[in-house]
Amino acid sequence: MIVRMKDRREENALAVASAMASAGFDVSRLDLPFGLFLAGMGREDDAGGGIEALPGVDWVRRDAKGPVLAARERHPEGSRVLLGDLPVGGEDLALIAGPCSVEGRDQIRTAARFVASYGATALRGGAYKPRTSPYSFQGLGKEGLALLRDAGRATGLPVVTEIMEPADAQAMAPFVDCFQVGARSMQNFPLLRTVGQAGKPVVLKRGPSASLSEFLLAAEYVLLQGNPNVILCERGIKTFETATRNTLDLNAVPVLKAATHLPVLVDPSHGTGRQDAVIPMARAAVAAGADGLLVEVHPDPDHALSDGDQSLTLTQFRRLVEEIRPVAEAVGRRLSVPGASRFGAGSGPRIRRGSGWGV
Repeated sequence: MIVRMKDRREENALAVASAMASAGFDVSRLDLPFGLFLAGMGREDDAGGGIEALPGVDWVRRDAKGPVLAARERHPEGSRVLLGDLPVGGEDLALIAGPCSVEGRDQIRTAARFVASYGATALRGGAYKPRTSPYSFQGLGKEGLALLRDAGRATGLPVVTEIMEPADAQAMAPFVDCFQVGARSMQNFPLLRTVGQAGKPVVLKRGPSASLSEFLLAAEYVLLQGNPNVILCERGIKTFETATRNTLDLNAVPVLKAATHLPVLVDPSHGTGRQDAVIPMARAAVAAGADGLLVEVHPDPDHALSDGDQSLTLTQFRRLVEEIRPVAEAVGRRLSVPGASRFGAGSGPRIRRGSGWGV
């Protein structure tokens, strides 16, 4: 059961919460930007009759089979989630970029400096990596977190990284600005509850075989912890096609935008698994109405320890920005001026050729 209050009057909320508890519900109070809600868990029957008539009650949902808090009708104008100073979901197109994995200080700093200079909103990089094979590179762990945080601070970019275990949240929190819940973890419900309670923005990726309804219900788990800062990310689904790593479901963008007030990103790197397809699908995602992109960028993809085949080079990332800019403008979006706030407008970083990744 979910109850929406007409206002935030304390006496009314307490009376309704008491009535719900008396009916056998475990009650949580959710002070969200788009309203005050009382969520009752633990029962799926018609208990709690008469709550609709209590003072201050706007409406009651008893048959919450689909998303309630994430539904577009709860917040028709759409939610905006702050990453640093930029609201994801606003007029500015969010651009979260960086390598799949943090591999070392020079690598992550070079990538961070470059993507920052071309208008990135945030820096992405994996410290803990879920890999299909246990023999693959699993990330640098705590060392990678520190390197990612330092690169973000050096370039003024908030950092986004994946969390795999609920027990890691407290230790990771000082190093990150936004938790990413990966596709394999979309229905790890204890993890969803944990990141919801952590108080930081959450990028939630769609599972490879998840329906859009299941995707939104996963977001509901985070919202039910009182955390409104959820960003959805379409990253491709499993189909019979083998020419690409996944099938990038761009249908999801307009469908999700109609169904939910949460911002929607697209990951054309995982969505295709092909370096040559990333930029075309990035253009298409922006045209479809995505609120931003999540893109893998590496100084030397041929020698990347993970996902090199789908990672853009630094110069390819620059081309991506140049090619999506007119598309963004055509659909009423805008991109940051390259380098304006960090390195001087249009200057970009100097990339040392030869051995190493120094700048």
